[in-house]
Amino acid sequence: MDIITTHSNTDLDGLASMVAARKLYPEAELVFPGKLSRTVEEFMALHKDALEVRSVKQIDLRAVRRVILVDTRNPGRLNQLGALVQRPDLEVHIYDHHPGSEGDLRGHVEVIAPVGATTTLLVEILRARGMAVTPMEATILALGIYEDTGSLIFASTTSRDVAAVAWLLEKGANLAVVADFLGRPLTPEQNALLKALLVSAEHHLVNGVRVLIARGTVEEFIDGLALLTHKLAEIEHLDVVFSVVEMEDRVHVVARSSVPELNAREVLQVFGGGGHQAAASATVKGVGIETVVARLMEELRSRVRPPLKAGDIMSSPVKTVTMDTTIDEASRVMLRYGHTGLPVVEGEQLVGVISRRDVEKAMFHGLGHAPVKAYMSQRVITAAPATPVAELQSLMITHNIGRLPVVEDGRLVGIVSRTDVLRTLHGYFRPRHQTVYVGPSSQGFGPNLRELLEQRLPPRILRIARLAGETGERSGYQVYAAGGVVRDLIMGMEILDLDLVVEGDGIALARALAEGLQGQLRTFEKFKTAQVVLRDGLHVDVATARVEFYEYPAALPRVESSTLHQDLYRRDFTINAMAVALNPARYGELIDFFNGREDLRQGLVRVLHNLSFVEDPIRALRAVRFEQRYGFQIESQTLGLLREAVRTRMLNRVSPERLWTELKYLMAESRAALALTRLAELNIWPQVFPGVAHQEVLPALRRIPEAAGLLREWGWNEPAERWLPYFLGVVYLSTTQTVEDLCRRYHLNRRQKEKVMATLGGWREMYGRFSGAGEARLSDLARKLLALPREAYPLLLALLEEDRARERFRQVLERVTWNRPQVTGKDIKQLGFRPGPVFKEALDALWQARLDGQVNTREEELAFVSDFLRRRERVAGRV
Repeated sequence: MDIITTHSNTDLDGLASMVAARKLYPEAELVFPGKLSRTVEEFMALHKDALEVRSVKQIDLRAVRRVILVDTRNPGRLNQLGALVQRPDLEVHIYDHHPGSEGDLRGHVEVIAPVGATTTLLVEILRARGMAVTPMEATILALGIYEDTGSLIFASTTSRDVAAVAWLLEKGANLAVVADFLGRPLTPEQNALLKALLVSAEHHLVNGVRVLIARGTVEEFIDGLALLTHKLAEIEHLDVVFSVVEMEDRVHVVARSSVPELNAREVLQVFGGGGHQAAASATVKGVGIETVVARLMEELRSRVRPPLKAGDIMSSPVKTVTMDTTIDEASRVMLRYGHTGLPVVEGEQLVGVISRRDVEKAMFHGLGHAPVKAYMSQRVITAAPATPVAELQSLMITHNIGRLPVVEDGRLVGIVSRTDVLRTLHGYFRPRHQTVYVGPSSQGFGPNLRELLEQRLPPRILRIARLAGETGERSGYQVYAAGGVVRDLIMGMEILDLDLVVEGDGIALARALAEGLQGQLRTFEKFKTAQVVLRDGLHVDVATARVEFYEYPAALPRVESSTLHQDLYRRDFTINAMAVALNPARYGELIDFFNGREDLRQGLVRVLHNLSFVEDPIRALRAVRFEQRYGFQIESQTLGLLREAVRTRMLNRVSPERLWTELKYLMAESRAALALTRLAELNIWPQVFPGVAHQEVLPALRRIPEAAGLLREWGWNEPAERWLPYFLGVVYLSTTQTVEDLCRRYHLNRRQKEKVMATLGGWREMYGRFSGAGEARLSDLARKLLALPREAYPLLLALLEEDRARERFRQVLERVTWNRPQVTGKDIKQLGFRPGPVFKEALDALWQARLDGQVNTREEELAFVSDFLRRRERVAGRV
């Protein structure tokens, strides 16, 4: 026979796993190996007839040929069945979620994974096999997962547990039943034990980890010590909690750990126990409670890893101001470096903190000339380099502050921000002075992008990147590919250029590259940048790692040399603030301080700091451009900052030249119509196209992409100025004065303005001719069409919604494109006619005749021209 069993003192996960296993092994008998937990006892009192679970005494152990073991693989937890599973002729199948330990059984079939509940593993198999589950079974299985994961909030919970519960809910799991069995009140015995544990609780600080050890002694066994330990952890809010209780002839130990510095399972393995990093238990026989507690303290001192401290995560050196620094200057420093507050020092001693809010209030009242000492906060909450991160978190929450100066012997040595603490909490942190890698791997690649570089960079760009890294190595510089090239590399987009950042002398590196590649060098000393122009037209931009700061909102940036971190921090969005190391020793290493890779994965456009749109309002247009180009979304906080910049009309502070450059980039995008629509949604449109009503032109603008696609099929060549068709779509309904004002504002050149005004003056007539009911000669339509700039064709076709009008447009365009005469002036001369202005008249007449279908072959063209010129000669002779 086959039996399905689990560990003694069976909990709901053990019971649920048995029920799930019987779906996979329908001929097997369910067998409890020994005692049941109180919750399972209560559940079985109601469901024993439905589940038909036997005791060990009710089966013939000699007849057992296969054991399906769930929620354990430790033979010591099987009571009488422990000897059975050691039989060499027995087949054992194991389903378990506990980490392995010495003495574990080995199974012929093993399904083992670190999930929150063993039931989850079995639910995944049922789901994969498409097996039916009744609502009652779904409820039992949900009970098992909810109990072992603390209703999905224990640290051991995984996404697989959540997915399993979701599937069970689809199958009819009853959460009211789950809540009833999991939410039952403590028994009087459990309440008494919990009170004893609270009274006896001892607090210890072990290597910076806050530990509570509670002990108790009761004569009879009391079920639910794991539940009581969980309640202790909720009440005390410490890092680690141990309950040590002597019951009957044994000492029971339950551990809960909420910090990575202590692995609860490793500690209790010493006592023969098991479990997970966050939760474990053990039962000790033949040893007194005091001995167990003493041994426990020894293990803690040897096993608790020192936690991260302020000195590990702080930023240093710190930007500071003195007490005599003016409010105006403090504001400029904050704006320059993106800080929201600054420590105030006197010599090396910290004497206060000035926040951006304090600065803004002082400036609002015209006190920019005043010293910061008059408005700084002198009551400064500080930390020491050895302060644990958990204490830093507590200080920030208690005092509602966003930064903690780190002080040693009265000297300011660093500063810790909320962001620094959050990185440690959510797994984003790596020790300072090392590269920060953030977010899960994208498209299966790890943090080193060597393979991506080799696969996706065009050969000539790859060769230049390698040469740059090798050149930098010889010169003692660190060289990186940065910005858009890294973004497009990860996204698998086409890469056409290369931007380099150098920690060192960027101009010197560019000079060496120009010599090695036989390219032309252009240098820009003011910005510490250079450009290498190669013979094939490729541009390689080289920049010294720099920090740009804005002396006032919307100003052009000033430049200082800096580190790579500061260079990336000055950029517009996180997705553009990544770099890849090119030096041979670090080749392919991804540097992602601001989680740009994760934002790429989630499809988010996010600024790096709250003043981004104030420093450079043009970023509002860039945000829209990148959002629409990649089908991303502007991240919610970034969207709020953008809307505020629009509300305060920050774009009005940008020079028209910079604004027009960015608008042209936006209108040259393949999704320009969507980007222009987004400008209208965000109320940016009135600030960049004043006087133009977007409600009237957006319908046609949205049809331009489809119209341009049809035109390309009909032989239309896309213009070099790809932005112009969309600009024509923006202004075509505006008054002449409004359009002239826009052309003047954005400094369109004479040729561009002529095209705009020709469209404005001619599109209505062409629209009428193509959509009118009457028939018009193709030659007349062609002449009128050619009077319009070809950049206006997408707009005109977008306005023509009827099939008949579009077909007429196609005929005209194809005739104009493909039906040009074969006869030339040279052919006419060979016919014996004297060259002169009449040749052009003849060719124009021939072209119109060909458009109207009067001539088709070369012979017919020659005859037409000859007849035309002879008639002209006869007319001239009569005159």
